[in-house]
Amino acid sequence: MSVAPLQNQVALVTGGGKRIGRAIAVALARAGADVVVNYHESRAGAQATVREMAALGVRALAIRADVARPRQVEAMFRTVEKRFGRLDLLVNNAGAFFRVTWDQLTEKDWDRMLGINLKAPFFCAQAAARMMLRQGRGNIINISSLGGLQAWPGYMHYCASKAALISLTRSLAKALAPRVRVNSIAPGTILFPDEKRDATLRRIIRSTPLLTVGGARDIADMVLYLATQGEFITGQVMVVDGGKSIP
Repeated sequence: MSVAPLQNQVALVTGGGKRIGRAIAVALARAGADVVVNYHESRAGAQATVREMAALGVRALAIRADVARPRQVEAMFRTVEKRFGRLDLLVNNAGAFFRVTWDQLTEKDWDRMLGINLKAPFFCAQAAARMMLRQGRGNIINISSLGGLQAWPGYMHYCASKAALISLTRSLAKALAPRVRVNSIAPGTILFPDEKRDATLRRIIRSTPLLTVGGARDIADMVLYLATQGEFITGQVMVVDGGKSIP
């Protein structure tokens, strides 16, 4: 990889103010990209991420938008086009994750989960693709989940939303080829610095072939790979899970 493989490119990361999104945004900035960080509630985190990226010498901007609301998505992309004039990479990272057993699931739970995990990535991809097709090239990466490939009874609404996102990825890849590549990254168990290794996590580690969990940087590294290489890859799910999904 060259010193700045994404120099003169513009990236947008939804949910980029914290955790995996922040790691992705900073990694892209380190690779030379100008980065737009979308946030909804994590204003302080988004601003801190922007300051960290700006210190690297790239242009960085935070935009507040509820990506589950198409009108706010449209306004966000208009701002990106006005400020930067182009968009080379969209990372649909924003997502919802909460446990509800099947007998307690409500319509509100479904609407929230599907709104953030499925509707939002589509409308962001739709707006991004319009810009990318005008400029002749682009790259969209959807952050799905191991839950989209496995059955987790306590999170069936989450699993369904991420499985649908994987299907959406494949459909978009065909619809937007050959000028825009669309892929998905499915993280396994990711541990963050503020989390403890409790009994549940220790059980997960024992059942993972590599006997460890991942970090946000592992996902950011895969984003970088798809953003800077992988020119012959589209419509694929890149599973980053330490082997947990092996049958």
